[in-house]
Amino acid sequence: MIVTDRASGARRLAILRLTLSDFRCYRFLRMDMDSRPVVLTGPNGAGKTNILEALSLLTPGRGMRGARIAEIGRRDAGEGAAWGVAAALRGPDGEVEIATGREAGAERRSVRIDGQPARNQMVLGETMSAIWLTPAMDRLFLEGSAGRRRFLDRLVLGADPGHAARAAAYEHALRERARLLRAGGADARWLATLEEAMAERGAAMAAARRSAVGRLNTRCAAGRGPFPAAALTVAGVEEWLDEDGEEGVAGRLRQALAASRRRDAEAGGAAEGPHRSDLKVVHVANGVAAESCSTGEQKALLIAILLAHAQVLAEERGAAPILLLDEVAAHLDADRRAALFDELRGLDAQSWLTGTDEAVFAGLGADAQFFRVAAATATRVAQ
Repeated sequence: MIVTDRASGARRLAILRLTLSDFRCYRFLRMDMDSRPVVLTGPNGAGKTNILEALSLLTPGRGMRGARIAEIGRRDAGEGAAWGVAAALRGPDGEVEIATGREAGAERRSVRIDGQPARNQMVLGETMSAIWLTPAMDRLFLEGSAGRRRFLDRLVLGADPGHAARAAAYEHALRERARLLRAGGADARWLATLEEAMAERGAAMAAARRSAVGRLNTRCAAGRGPFPAAALTVAGVEEWLDEDGEEGVAGRLRQALAASRRRDAEAGGAAEGPHRSDLKVVHVANGVAAESCSTGEQKALLIAILLAHAQVLAEERGAAPILLLDEVAAHLDADRRAALFDELRGLDAQSWLTGTDEAVFAGLGADAQFFRVAAATATRVAQ
């Protein structure tokens, strides 16, 4: 655990100022805060989750809602309008200004670090680390594997910022190969080049996932108070690492892709690769797979994994990630809610929590700062 002066939060990764411009329901919003956890309360539809989404976009990817760039701007601003998210972020190495958004009419979002344009959004992963739980994730263990892969890759990205670039390169090669196979008559040499890129990036992705899960299992094995012990595995090409190692996995994947061109041309995509993998979670105490656990147990498992991940990053990167917890506390019983608050204090993380009822967060007391969100404004609540 990081030892921190709680009055200053000197080692804590924390947002000290957040500014939104033409973002979702906000024409303009500025929030100033210290490094303590932030509680956002207000009625449904007030814009609490929009603030969390803005923070999630200060990391690589499409954020907690997976929205396209054109979907994020304020509706009344007009089609193609600009929008922006900017923050003053303090971490172990000092304070930095980070910003992302859309310039008017642009098809990609821009990124700035200390006012200077960044080469791409992947650099955000070197500066800002965040992970989130949302109500939509309550069905993570019940629905398709795509959501679990995204969840896993978000965990990997926290410790390995290069994972985003590898995944993006893999997905690009996967799409290009599928396009050529559908068209028919593709140049075999160009297909081989794409398959080589998929094999190398795919093996690296598999190794990074396997490494991250190994570190997580060390922390998840004992459980955390009322949050159950969990055992995680990755099913798919990651299992090849047991026999072949990363280099062997690349060779095996290269051969599999070359052998399946005809089948892949008919079916689309690729039959083998890390895009087919799945995260498996077991409740250790009863040996039941997560998808067969109760709804309450599934949420408790997710929280246990998130807390373990935060502790791993605190040890490896010098600061726990920012935790974005959307409507999480209200759905916990009193014991688990109190335990969650205790864990957040112990992690020394700046967490952002939302809910409709301020009383739910009374257990945080003076350890948190409270804002009331209503009518596209956020007002600090006197304590």
